[in-house]
Amino acid sequence: MTKLFMFEKPLGMRDTLPLLYEAKSAVRKKMTDEIKLWGYQFIETPALEYYETVGEASAILDQQLFKLLDQQGHTLVLRPDMTAPIARVAASRLLNLQIPVRLAYDANVYRAQQREGGRPAEFEQIGIECIGNESVSAETESIALMVSSLKAAGLTEFQVSIGHIGFVQALFLSILGTEERASVLRKFLYDKNYVGYREHVKSLPLSSIDKQRLLDFLGLRGGIDALQKAEALMENAGGAASLSELREIMDQLNDHDAAHLVHIDLTLISHMSYYTGPLFEVYAGNVGSPVGNGGRYSNLLKKFGRDVPATGFAVHVDKLVEALGEPESAAQVSCILFSQERRKEALECAQEKRRNGIRAVVQDINSVQNVDRFTAAYQEVELFIGGKRDE
Repeated sequence: MTKLFMFEKPLGMRDTLPLLYEAKSAVRKKMTDEIKLWGYQFIETPALEYYETVGEASAILDQQLFKLLDQQGHTLVLRPDMTAPIARVAASRLLNLQIPVRLAYDANVYRAQQREGGRPAEFEQIGIECIGNESVSAETESIALMVSSLKAAGLTEFQVSIGHIGFVQALFLSILGTEERASVLRKFLYDKNYVGYREHVKSLPLSSIDKQRLLDFLGLRGGIDALQKAEALMENAGGAASLSELREIMDQLNDHDAAHLVHIDLTLISHMSYYTGPLFEVYAGNVGSPVGNGGRYSNLLKKFGRDVPATGFAVHVDKLVEALGEPESAAQVSCILFSQERRKEALECAQEKRRNGIRAVVQDINSVQNVDRFTAAYQEVELFIGGKRDE
């Protein structure tokens, strides 16, 4: 009997076939090894969390949460990100031990999709959280570590954009006066709808000077000179501290030999609403959306009873693999075919190869319907048939 969904998957879910799995596995090991070298400790959290805690603390929209009920009637969610679960763990278990706390993760997260649109509903993130360090050195370390781990994974051409949500808020509120008006402009920026942004600004009941300030804001990209232009747009000191932080971060990144990969983009906006300070995204060739992102969040841990700042980043592993380019061939595997009377020799040969780090498949030749087709998938074939070993 044919079932309707026999070969179908839920919306946004994907299978990972061997070639892609191998590529992701290699990237995962290189990145996690590099992160460990910087003193970060990996932890795991449950895939299921309570909606009233992690679900509500997360910056992911409610309609993107996978929800279900447990037997006691509590609403659970599949974790939509890793920052909120790690904040829960740190607040309850770790912050009494030491500050700052440096934690890392390699985990799948889940976000429901309303339509296919090519977006995954389950994807893997590798990232870090530095909790309890309020200095800009935490942001610098986060960016430098992200750069270092991407290089370790083999990515050579990429660029990091850095902005500051505090500056955007200060500028918009000083001109527009209300959070409601400011949120409209932020939405245009997040969607990168700059035409819509300009048209909306022109329609606002503002002086020609203030309209021009909002339009000039779109040009605040580039090197350190972008910070100088930003200072000229501010009529009060509301955004000065934010610009000072970015200047200091760029100075410190020079010490990490990473500043040449980072450029200022003060129009940068994130959909993660818990960011309160510097934020950044990393872009690479062949990928139309950020490979990774991060920033400072100062209020998230308050939801778990601890008033400490934190910063971190997350790299989307599938997008990173896409940027690297999928390998053209699978890992080298040796195939050993044997006839029954030579089984033991074949097994000993396979064991020797495995001890030397060589992958080996052992197969009874009598169980293979088409030998040529079967062996075509392997880079090396050895035969233990009849009276002698043949390669």
